[in-house]
Amino acid sequence: MGLMTANEYLESLDDGRVVYYLGEKVANVADHPQLGVCARTMALDFEIAETEEYQDLATVYDEELGERISRYYHKPQNAEDLIKAHDLIVTSTSMGDGIIPFSHDIGSDALNAYSITAQAIGNPDYLERVEEYRKYLKRTDKATCAAVTDVKGDRMLRPSHPDQVHPDSYLRVVEKNDDGIVVRGAKMHITGAAYANEIMVVPCRAMTEKDADYAVAFAIPANTKGVTQICRAFKSEVGSLEFPNTRQYFVHTDSLIIFDDVLVPWERVFMCGEWEHAATMVYNFALMHRRTGVAYRIPMSEQLVGLAMAMAEYNGVAKAGHVQEKLTDTLIYLETLRSLSRSACLDFKMRGGMAVPNPVVTNIAKYHFASNYHKIVKIIQDLAGGALVTSPTYKDYQLPELKAYIDKYVGTKKGVSAEQRMRMQDLIRRIIPAENETICLHGEGSPMAERMTIFMEGRHTLAQCMKIVEEQAEAV
Repeated sequence: MGLMTANEYLESLDDGRVVYYLGEKVANVADHPQLGVCARTMALDFEIAETEEYQDLATVYDEELGERISRYYHKPQNAEDLIKAHDLIVTSTSMGDGIIPFSHDIGSDALNAYSITAQAIGNPDYLERVEEYRKYLKRTDKATCAAVTDVKGDRMLRPSHPDQVHPDSYLRVVEKNDDGIVVRGAKMHITGAAYANEIMVVPCRAMTEKDADYAVAFAIPANTKGVTQICRAFKSEVGSLEFPNTRQYFVHTDSLIIFDDVLVPWERVFMCGEWEHAATMVYNFALMHRRTGVAYRIPMSEQLVGLAMAMAEYNGVAKAGHVQEKLTDTLIYLETLRSLSRSACLDFKMRGGMAVPNPVVTNIAKYHFASNYHKIVKIIQDLAGGALVTSPTYKDYQLPELKAYIDKYVGTKKGVSAEQRMRMQDLIRRIIPAENETICLHGEGSPMAERMTIFMEGRHTLAQCMKIVEEQAEAV
């Protein structure tokens, strides 16, 4: 089969999965008025793979299967593989107006983390299971998601600590039998899970020997018995914008996934009790996921730069010196992210038989985006002015007795109508709502997580630099 069409993907979601949204059980997520928008957002990846223009970018010819497969499930071997995967993420996110489809990318990050960790553990069963699962994904082109973050309970206590109110605050193995393992617990913040075909579970932290039951990784279909998802409502629902628009906006939602004594067959288990390797899997997933994150935030950053420039032009201040300084800051922000993101792929490392992006550069790229994001948002808000939150609404604009006044007093310079300005303000409110500021800060790991990784991976560089100056000091 190799590749799934967008229609086949949407049809596959009618599989009896248990999903709740706004207090109601959803019969079929693809037909739901809100979650269906999310599913069609995810379907973008399948549409891209069907398009001849993007075939070389979105697909790879697999010698073993003798057919084209999704690039996401191909094991990268060199810089070209990494760059093409990077460009695919940028392209699909651009087509989604800054929203990444999420159908394969984060799942493939988990898959590659499985492969690297299986190599580190050295268990031939794990190695065989991971490769068989990769072949399964290559053949079926399933949409996947990664379930990583546990609910954690008391965050100051380890998973196995007796003072945890619930022993299931971290997902754990409660039984092993001939058929597989039985797991209990929950994962939260899982984007796209409600309309993914497969849920790929990864530990979210390093473990100790006492935490061995919590050191577990596996993959299961989303409709597996005992799996229940509770979806968080999203703001950007169809029709929520002030202005009527026939074009459908793209959007996602997140799930709290409950695992209520779920049986996982042994062939789908990729870690079970190897506590000393939990950190390896977490680390390598985070590395791949941050590479994915910085790639899809390039189109997002292009949007931010465009919004800043548009508001400067619309308000007639684009030629002011202090405004050009602000616009220069937005350019530096975007171009630094672009350069770092591609550099991480070009200066790759080999781990577990595959090419991975440079860990230090990848984390610097993600840190750059997250730590400077609010500065760029502030620039946009500054250039937009108070009218961003006080302008009349489109409903006011539609009233015949008010339209002429609004045209006269809300418009700015020649060539920029009141409606153009109001539409741009509405777009700003959609692209940078309050929850986006949190997502951009904490998605793929907090800025402190990136700093910790940069220091850990950069210790060799620090030591080399110190050796250089020590030699210079001796020569003085």
